Amino acid sequence: MKVAIVGASGAVGQEFLRVLNERNFPVDELVLFGSSRSAGRKYTFMGKQIEVKLLQHNDDFKGVDIAFTSAGAGTSKEFVETITKYGAVMIDNSSAFRMENDVPLVVPEVNSDDALKRPRGIIANPNCTTIQMVVALKAIEKLAHIKRIHVSTYQAASGAGAAAMDELLNQYKQIINGDPVTVEKFVYQLAYNVIPQVDVFTDNDYTKEEMKMYNETQKIMHSDVKVSATCVRVPTLRSHSQSVWIETERPVSVDEARKAFAEGEGLVLDDNPAKNEYPMPLFLAGKDPVYVGRVRKDLSNENGLVFWIVGDQIKKGAALNAVQIAEYLIKVGDVKQ
Repeated sequence: MKVAIVGASGAVGQEFLRVLNERNFPVDELVLFGSSRSAGRKYTFMGKQIEVKLLQHNDDFKGVDIAFTSAGAGTSKEFVETITKYGAVMIDNSSAFRMENDVPLVVPEVNSDDALKRPRGIIANPNCTTIQMVVALKAIEKLAHIKRIHVSTYQAASGAGAAAMDELLNQYKQIINGDPVTVEKFVYQLAYNVIPQVDVFTDNDYTKEEMKMYNETQKIMHSDVKVSATCVRVPTLRSHSQSVWIETERPVSVDEARKAFAEGEGLVLDDNPAKNEYPMPLFLAGKDPVYVGRVRKDLSNENGLVFWIVGDQIKKGAALNAVQIAEYLIKVGDVKQ
């Protein structure tokens, strides 16, 4: 098994290295690619030093079975033919192909079979907020069809990359030292603040991030469910949180919902109000599952449920989900196009 990582020096690229190692992924040969800024850097994987190669339009992907790409939509679009022309499966973490009809958008706990239908050799990894939400929704969808979703997200700085995490930490230092605050990665200062904008606004005044949750949820779940989202950047470093309100076709009791979450694939139920137990990002960075708590009935709708979810968006929301897709392809014997 020859595996490539494109964007190896980024936050998600580094997470790919950790996840592949943690899960003992069957890598016989690993090739790392990056931009001119990161080419030449060396990273250790399974005791070996691997040098990052410059991503170019050449034959470097000949013999590659699976290519994990996380270098931005522009790079993915530019290099897709170079990456896939010799039969590699491209599992792409950018937004480049997510909503294209001939590219499956996959969360293995929800729609793994979609990965088998990839005429262009591309499988898209969904947006991080969508991934963790649909893993939780799947458990309820098995009980009753979900008609409507309202969600507010609380998204960590790391969702904007490693440099954004550094900026948040630096802002706190600057404030404590009385220095001018550097603002480059976000629209406003994030330290001691929350910003009700993730990504740019669209014509309907929802942001691109919010519209991703609408469109991607429908595609992944093969559903007509309507999603209304408000995405907020908060001054935490890692792991996204979400408050989710859903309306189902029939009433689902709290006991039913808790049981479904407790038994759901990729989920951990952490819900004990009497003991103040619920998921929090402070404790869940680096964890694989999506954690669910604060499960309760919606007081305004008898068919409504409310719950709170937390997941590490760099791990399950990016690298882990992509690796799980690859593991599924290996399991069913469908790696080459």
